[in-house]
Amino acid sequence: MSRYVSRCNRGLIILFALIAPCTAQVPMRAWQQPALERGFREMYNLDFKGAHQTFHVYQQLNPDDPLGYVADGAAYLFSEFNRLHILESDLFTSDTRFEEREVATPDPATKAALEAALDHSDQLVDKILEKSPTDVNALFARVLANGLRSDYAAMIEKRNLASLSYMKVSRATAQKLLSIDPSCYDAYLAIGVENYLLGSTAAPVRWLLHVTGSETDKETGIKRLRLAAEKGYYLAPFARLLLAVAALRDKDTSTARTLLAGLATEFPRNQLYSKDLARIQ
Repeated sequence: MSRYVSRCNRGLIILFALIAPCTAQVPMRAWQQPALERGFREMYNLDFKGAHQTFHVYQQLNPDDPLGYVADGAAYLFSEFNRLHILESDLFTSDTRFEEREVATPDPATKAALEAALDHSDQLVDKILEKSPTDVNALFARVLANGLRSDYAAMIEKRNLASLSYMKVSRATAQKLLSIDPSCYDAYLAIGVENYLLGSTAAPVRWLLHVTGSETDKETGIKRLRLAAEKGYYLAPFARLLLAVAALRDKDTSTARTLLAGLATEFPRNQLYSKDLARIQ
């Protein structure tokens, strides 16, 4: 009997030795944290103070999770967008008005807080990816951080080349993330934004951008934005807003009206949605 047990134990040891290398390669899935999702919803509802409080509590409870810091960075960016009236749809439906807009005057304290949050997230991401290159949570934090930097550079500072560089990093990281975990639907936003925005430029510009490594397929952009809007966790409302703007650019007021009405109902404190809705009624 003892010999039989000994053989079984040896067999189990061998089995675990064979399994261990396989399980070590299984990537950590992106955390869908209700606390972070609540903070994002507060942010979309223009409750930036509440969002920061939610994210700071999360950071205290999860100091090694980069998502808590990049989420806080998102709240700083959206508060600047709100202060400067940057996300109003009529700015984006006119190429002339968008190109001729003045460089905004950013709030230095908000910019410093945004950069500090994203830098801290980067440090945590580097640390995690050094040990586990397939950690989906860390890759997602990198996608978000570079997307936020791209938005700030383009929309507030009008530094288009810098924005393009951050956008490409965000999209490439999103593609790597999705090759590991295709269910991280929020990551499709980065792919959708690059393809839609750059795919909407003139043909010679699209060709040049494509040659330099950017993705410029407008139709792919819309499809990826829809995936993020329909199945995303943190970023679905923002993807829906971008789809509403895309619909307005295509003179599809019916789709834009449906999207904006849903957002206005879901986030009643955000007057942006109701104002845009009233503009096209």
